[in-house]
Amino acid sequence: MLHEYNIGEILQTLRMNKEISIEDLTKNICSVEEYEQFEKESAYPTVDQLYLLGQRLQVNLMYFFSMAKKSNQNYSQLIIDLVKKYKKERDYQTIYNIVLKEQNSPIFENIQLKQFLKWHEGVCLYYLHNNTEKALELLHEAIQLTNHDFKNLNEAEIEILTSIATISCELRDYRKASEYFQKALDDLQALPGLVDQKVKIRILFGYAQSLTEEGKYEESISYCQEGINLCIVAELLFLIAELHFQMGENYIKLGEAEAGRAYINKSLFLCELTKQEKMGEIMKKELSRLMSSLSL
Repeated sequence: MLHEYNIGEILQTLRMNKEISIEDLTKNICSVEEYEQFEKESAYPTVDQLYLLGQRLQVNLMYFFSMAKKSNQNYSQLIIDLVKKYKKERDYQTIYNIVLKEQNSPIFENIQLKQFLKWHEGVCLYYLHNNTEKALELLHEAIQLTNHDFKNLNEAEIEILTSIATISCELRDYRKASEYFQKALDDLQALPGLVDQKVKIRILFGYAQSLTEEGKYEESISYCQEGINLCIVAELLFLIAELHFQMGENYIKLGEAEAGRAYINKSLFLCELTKQEKMGEIMKKELSRLMSSLSL
């Protein structure tokens, strides 16, 4: 995808203007040889590599794409990739800035692209401004752009429904959250094929969380295990640490503290392995809270 952009020329210009050596610029990002191919445009960086190179060059990802835009189609896909990246990092402010910048752009007139922006506007309003009512309104409107009756949802619509379910869970409306997660799984099962296995993993994890909060620990464990198995089969690390932690929490609440600690220790190791330092710290605090509750 990045071959549609003159990234090499921009990288070289920035590097020379900043007077940074290739060795200093590429340390712990890529090899010198690989970077030289980037500048020559005989090879292209991944979005993650470009993000890290941009940090060293003191520019953000949007700088590269605004300077290098060559086609509307590829630009919109890069915006989608950017939003997904910042979503993984829970950087909702940056996502919100992107959404506001692009929502009136003629490039995003396509209904699926409008849906994508409306979806993430709703998510940002919830996490940044705690505007639950407007957030859920936008998420429902996003689905209705392509499916007014909410029946037989496609993959994109199911992802939006999963966001609605997640927010319901965070609002402690676990019954409604579980209903949404179950519909998401049912509609996903009815699809002829699944493009992104992460969609199902995200549903399984959210459903497991909701069931734990309802006190349905054994049922939650079954969904955690299904999610872990899918991660292994699909060779994905996505949410695997969180799924192990959820398994551990369930076992602890079932009174099986030893089994619970074993799963949570695995989750902490996976956080370390995947360099999720913040998540690891959150899990350690939650483990301490869970264990202290046993002694009460």
